Amino acid sequence: MTIIQKTLRILLHGLLYLVIAGFLVTGLLRTGMLISGRSKTHLAPDVPPAPVALVLGAGLNRDGTPGVVLRDRVDTAVELYKSGSVEKLLMSGDNSSPFYNEPGAMYHYALSLGVPEEDIVLDYAGRRTYDSCYRARAIFGLEKLVVVTQAYHLPRALFLCNALGIEAYGVTADYSSYLRSRYTIWWLREILATINAYWDVFIIPPQPILGNPEPIFQ
Repeated sequence: MTIIQKTLRILLHGLLYLVIAGFLVTGLLRTGMLISGRSKTHLAPDVPPAPVALVLGAGLNRDGTPGVVLRDRVDTAVELYKSGSVEKLLMSGDNSSPFYNEPGAMYHYALSLGVPEEDIVLDYAGRRTYDSCYRARAIFGLEKLVVVTQAYHLPRALFLCNALGIEAYGVTADYSSYLRSRYTIWWLREILATINAYWDVFIIPPQPILGNPEPIFQ
């Protein structure tokens, strides 16, 4: 075996060990996030009362209305509002383009379900889950809230809110029967997003779009 072959073999072995280590670390991080989130996840009737439900954005239909995932989130938040578990709904999503407005779509759908306009607050700069959680405290002055999203997403959302100084509880919004293939992709993508969440919190915290404080409660 030549020196070049030996070197390549060592490099390949090293790369293999790095990949295995990466999978192990990612698995541990994701498991820790799931365990931590489980104790803070509740059914809608059992969630601890909080001033606000934070509804995280998701995809829209071509006509600009909420897609099935986002509609489930709003339905769940409205259920919390009508039961008295929360006083306000904070709709946080992406409005980076004038042709794409997640908070506006959530707003109109919540109105159609009977939520008064004055109890809906819009956050147009919630482009990422991290941004939504960060702005909930920095801009809207919240220290306690209920996060509403699907089960695959909820552990990361709770982790980020808690890490950013918010006492957060979660309610899953899995009303619909999603395509199994699509839901599997969401879970797999969430594993990669787990690494990004830890990076954002502990390594290089990003700076979301900010502005003047707009406290929901004076």
